[in-house]
Amino acid sequence: MAESAERSGQRRVRPAPLIFEPAEATADPEHFFDLESIEDPRELLTRATELTLAFRAATDRAIEFQAIAAAQLADPRRFDRLTPADVAERAAWTEDYARKMIEFGQDLIRTGGRDPEE
Repeated sequence: MAESAERSGQRRVRPAPLIFEPAEATADPEHFFDLESIEDPRELLTRATELTLAFRAATDRAIEFQAIAAAQLADPRRFDRLTPADVAERAAWTEDYARKMIEFGQDLIRTGGRDPEE
């Protein structure tokens, strides 16, 4: 998904990196990447926007890796290949969505998208 924007000539936006929070901070339900402590609304908007972009980029990458893994698991050259129904069950998807993700993953692999085994 994000790779297709890169291939079409658009430059991928590099959001601020996510910083993992200490366990004691995540135990507080009101705590979220220290946003609650930012008092200046301009600074709050900037940091919240950075986090939004970072989460979107992370989501796009994770979806691409899901698709590649689904395609690899369903590869007919594997002796232990999974059916789309099996992939759907493992990922908690519908079978139709699993088929689409398998196709998307095959396309990513074929077009030089990401291949975790390279």
